[in-house]
Amino acid sequence: MLAPGAVPRNDPPMSIWDHMRKAARPPAPQSIDRLPDGALSIRWDDAQTTRVEPRALRLGCPCAVCVDEMTGARLLDPERVPQDVGIKVLEPVGNYAVRIVFSDAHETGLFDWTLLRKLSS
Repeated sequence: MLAPGAVPRNDPPMSIWDHMRKAARPPAPQSIDRLPDGALSIRWDDAQTTRVEPRALRLGCPCAVCVDEMTGARLLDPERVPQDVGIKVLEPVGNYAVRIVFSDAHETGLFDWTLLRKLSS
């Protein structure tokens, strides 16, 4: 109800969403190419291009076999990862990650864009 003499306004109702800022979005790959030596070259949407070796990816795998889910402690023994481990399959998972099958038969890790960028920096 309006107070006497008040002019009605047609402002849209405010919600909490009107006051929130959008969260910063991590860079996303525009392309991921396998190089002749087996490494990946990643061109990001922030104009950066990075390179990552297959072994660095394998050692950085975030799956439950490689990382304790409760403590975050690394379970993977780097000595058990061959120096020449390669990438057999690289497939997208939605718009947020890639799944990698390695030549040592490990295939359970999903590498989201933030982790991929961290490992390739």
